[in-house]
Amino acid sequence: MTNNVVITLSCGTDNPNRATRAFHLATIAHKEGKNATVFLLDDAVYLAKEGLADNLRAATGDIADDLITYLQAHEVPILACTPCAKARRIAAEDLIEGARMGTAAELIQLSCDAAVISL
Repeated sequence: MTNNVVITLSCGTDNPNRATRAFHLATIAHKEGKNATVFLLDDAVYLAKEGLADNLRAATGDIADDLITYLQAHEVPILACTPCAKARRIAAEDLIEGARMGTAAELIQLSCDAAVISL
């Protein structure tokens, strides 16, 4: 059984429930002692841009910014797909603390030795 969990997300602020759920699952995985990583694809890369997830809330009451703050404090990697971000004019310096650009090859490598949850 692997101790690694990769959460992939492809939607952004247009779907606050799914977006917030990805950060919630990564938080739970970390609290359960797993090596969690969040990989943002497509419109989800907007969530790694400074200020865009500040007011994002799920119907359950979970607040994306609170969950992201937890992940940042515990150094859980948040990766934004490089070509997805560039297509949306998001540069590395626009990203929130603790987030960085990531490649498809990196996602594949992470996924080969992890349980993958895709939202």
